[in-house]
Amino acid sequence: MVISSLADGLVRGFETVGDSINETLFEPVIRLGVTGLARSGKTVFITSLVANLMDRGRMPGLVAAQEERIEAAFLQPQPDDTVPRFDYETHLGALTARSPHWPDSTRAISELRLSLRVRPTGMLAGLQGPRTVHLDIVDYPGEWLLDLALLEKSYGQWSEETLTRITDRDTAAEFVARAQAEDSAQALEETRAQALAKAFTAYLNAARDAGFYDCTPGRFLLPGDLAGSPVLTFAPLPPESGAPRRSLWREMERRFEAYKAQVVKPFFRDHFSRIDRQVVLVDALGAIHKGPQAVEDMRGAMADILSAFRPGTNAFLTRLLLGRRVEKILFAATKADHLHHLQHGRLTAIIEALIREARDRASFAGAETAAMAIASLRATTEETRSHDGRDLNCVRGTLLETGKTAAFYPGALPDDPARLLGPARAGADAWLDAEYQVMNFAPAQLSLKPGDGPPHIRLDRAAQFLIGDRL
Repeated sequence: MVISSLADGLVRGFETVGDSINETLFEPVIRLGVTGLARSGKTVFITSLVANLMDRGRMPGLVAAQEERIEAAFLQPQPDDTVPRFDYETHLGALTARSPHWPDSTRAISELRLSLRVRPTGMLAGLQGPRTVHLDIVDYPGEWLLDLALLEKSYGQWSEETLTRITDRDTAAEFVARAQAEDSAQALEETRAQALAKAFTAYLNAARDAGFYDCTPGRFLLPGDLAGSPVLTFAPLPPESGAPRRSLWREMERRFEAYKAQVVKPFFRDHFSRIDRQVVLVDALGAIHKGPQAVEDMRGAMADILSAFRPGTNAFLTRLLLGRRVEKILFAATKADHLHHLQHGRLTAIIEALIREARDRASFAGAETAAMAIASLRATTEETRSHDGRDLNCVRGTLLETGKTAAFYPGALPDDPARLLGPARAGADAWLDAEYQVMNFAPAQLSLKPGDGPPHIRLDRAAQFLIGDRL
């Protein structure tokens, strides 16, 4: 086993060296990871980004596009033969149909390669012709990213932290009662283990629906082919010192370690550790609507996400000796089209405040981070309406539930993010001085001119931050 592990490590090391030399000397590759917390719009982000890189009429904020140095963009087979292809054509068809609808959400990892032919700039412009830059977009669920924090924990630590955190939540009442009633020193009975895992999975799904983001292990929510397997049949239990072999506690501990070794580590090794640019999409408006506890939970989740990355710069020797590091991380608050543009700056300030502590750590390690309010696909228009003697800046769109067109005023976000973060950190149950509403809009019917991608808000600036320096 040890010899096999060493051999595997050496093979991967040689592959890394070969890839690094090829990328440096010939055709550069930008490996962009796209993830997000629940319902943040990863599929729409990737679809609109690719469409707008292929038809760049709406991308003035991407310098290479504004200078017309991108001569062509075309899709190619992705380099990883064992990873499913991101179904770009189907998703774009859903957004551009005569009766448009939102595409299905991310359920597993997928990948897409977009190749760009780019003319160089500066002194090299007259000495060499266009070169090809490959953009490999890796789409994966945010729940899987949060699992990386489990690698540093024992089953006992994870159980204690989880039970302490969820004991007072209404959504966890049934599971906590079942876990506390168990005698985990008794011999394993598979039916008991399955009942515990089923109750814990039900809690995780309810917690996600309630706006909580600390829903790990992530594969319990998106099991795929692992559904029903022992590696997903465990749950946190109260401390049990001296539990004998073949007891419920010991078996839960064994399965937890198997989850880390057989599910989390392969994801880190095969996919996550190879990413050098990352965007994390966040439905901040949804969290604000759900209240202070959801906002505080989101803050903790984003801190865990940043701690999972290996931030730093990707110089040539660094890639050879230490492997890839995530050198740029963008936190993007999605659904900015649900607000009038005059409030976008406030939304950006809230995201910046939420990630401040973790962002400082990443910056110290050499990574570049940014926060931005975006809309991958603009589904609304803006208008101003008079109400009770004052003007309200509204957005108008087609309501997802009814199909009717309506104007909507979501409430005014505070100028000072501390007015949200203060009550959130203090554990307040509700906002004291405001109500923040959220509506679900359907995608608008599109009529695109030749050369124009789907309408968006700041997707071009997001692209410039993430890949502009490599073009």
